[in-house]
Amino acid sequence: MPSLELPILSPTTPSLPVGPTQRLPKWLKRSLPPTTAFHYTASLIEDLRLETVCESAKCPNRMECWSQKTATFMIMGDVCTRPCGFCSVHKGKTAALAIDEPERVAEAAQRLGLKHVVITSVTRDDLADGGAEHFYQCVRAVRAQTGAVVEVLTPDFIGKPGAIERVVEAAPEVFNHNTETVPRLYREVRGRKSVYAWTLELLRHVKRLNPDIQTKSGLMLGLGETHEELFETLADLRDAGCDLLTLGQYLQPTPQHLSVIRYLPPEEFDEIGRQARQLGFRQVASGPFVRSSYHAAEMAEA
Repeated sequence: MPSLELPILSPTTPSLPVGPTQRLPKWLKRSLPPTTAFHYTASLIEDLRLETVCESAKCPNRMECWSQKTATFMIMGDVCTRPCGFCSVHKGKTAALAIDEPERVAEAAQRLGLKHVVITSVTRDDLADGGAEHFYQCVRAVRAQTGAVVEVLTPDFIGKPGAIERVVEAAPEVFNHNTETVPRLYREVRGRKSVYAWTLELLRHVKRLNPDIQTKSGLMLGLGETHEELFETLADLRDAGCDLLTLGQYLQPTPQHLSVIRYLPPEEFDEIGRQARQLGFRQVASGPFVRSSYHAAEMAEA
């Protein structure tokens, strides 16, 4: 990989140890935006019986995004078959797919006036295709009803023949699959079923199937990764043809989830983002509050 000068924390921006009573640093505290549009978005999602990753994953940007009448739709229910150590989405017994969900997602996108629609899902290892056909139907329904740019954020579909191909067949403009963390922490963070090499292969395969689709991935920082491990992972992503990259601060959703090892200050995120761009990513979003779909339209259009 290219030789990079890794950022060094100064005495004024220390690494913060995290304990049971550790308060959030000041840069992770936000003022609340106006709520009129927030309530409109919340009511619409409730009326159409939709799930969002904004709620299920306890996203810190929910107030901001919903106040701007945007949301990330989470399809195939609110129960996941993977027990990841970082995620607050419910685990347990899944329900049958709702065949009218694609139309409800498309109606929500239309009523919100979205020009860029992000569709993600829980992981459904219980389905023969991992839910790939459902992704296909949702992408097609949104595009037919709105003409919007569509970004998918998918699980890995590991061991599901033809799953990636089916989603690519729907021709989403952006295909996102998150790396989440560095290889050394993969088992602890993502669980035994997730495989780092397969994450890279998924991104490569999407590019082989349709080079016009922008591929995207993201990592959470503050889980104990070193700078060297991080940049080796980013170099792997670039080698796999990944175009767009998001880097954000991991926040522990409940005491039962993985602990935060470090809170990275904003200036360190800025420096990491600058160096990541040197690796050749077309766009990089790096900051404490950055999440997979945060300002997704701006990233895809830039």
